[in-house]
Amino acid sequence: MSSVAGSAGADQFNEEALKRGVASVRHPLSRALLALTFTTGLVDAVSYLALGRVFTANMTGNIVLLGFGIAGSGGLPVVAPLVSLGSFLMGAGVGGVLVKRIGPRHPVLISCALGIEVSLLFMATVVAAATTVEPGHASAYVLIVLMAFAMGVRNAVVRRIGVPDLTTTVLTMTLTGLAAESKPAGGSGKGSARRIAAVLAMLLGALVGALLLKTNVWLPLALAAVLALVTGLAYVPVAARLGR
Repeated sequence: MSSVAGSAGADQFNEEALKRGVASVRHPLSRALLALTFTTGLVDAVSYLALGRVFTANMTGNIVLLGFGIAGSGGLPVVAPLVSLGSFLMGAGVGGVLVKRIGPRHPVLISCALGIEVSLLFMATVVAAATTVEPGHASAYVLIVLMAFAMGVRNAVVRRIGVPDLTTTVLTMTLTGLAAESKPAGGSGKGSARRIAAVLAMLLGALVGALLLKTNVWLPLALAAVLALVTGLAYVPVAARLGR
């Protein structure tokens, strides 16, 4: 994606023009974020089901599981959530550096962030394919580090983009908005399609990830990496054009 980033790196990028109409699920940015939301389901399916009941994208759930583990409830782990949380924070820190240095040059920012994410997910795929992955083993911790770091970078950048209801990794506020802004609750119902799409994207990602895990650990990771790559290659040129 570096060649795309180079052509898209104009300093005078118009973010307002890019985000015009982003409330629609048909907007290129919304579609890109929904695709990444799907990959979150894939990633957390791997981490929770194959790496020992730990999340690498959903840190809210991870904190809760960590509390349960510290209390000694349900045989839940402590080390794995701590490794995931630490890796996620380091990734978010790197993402924060990207945001501060690249700033409003949206296509370049997305190219860099997705470049890191894709690289880390492909590395995780190779590790999963080349080793026997079992919870508590070194290979599992390596995967947790790679996946959580990638999700941390992404979260920092998505936070900078700031599209309501499309955070790509958590759905609590999306679900809240879906109910609170619904017509039965006295709201306008605007944004319901986008919110429902986000919920379905993560649900389907988790479903597909869980099904692929029945075959091999590396398959959902490979799919997540490929989808992130395709998303970047498809979206960045369009974003560069919309922001002129």
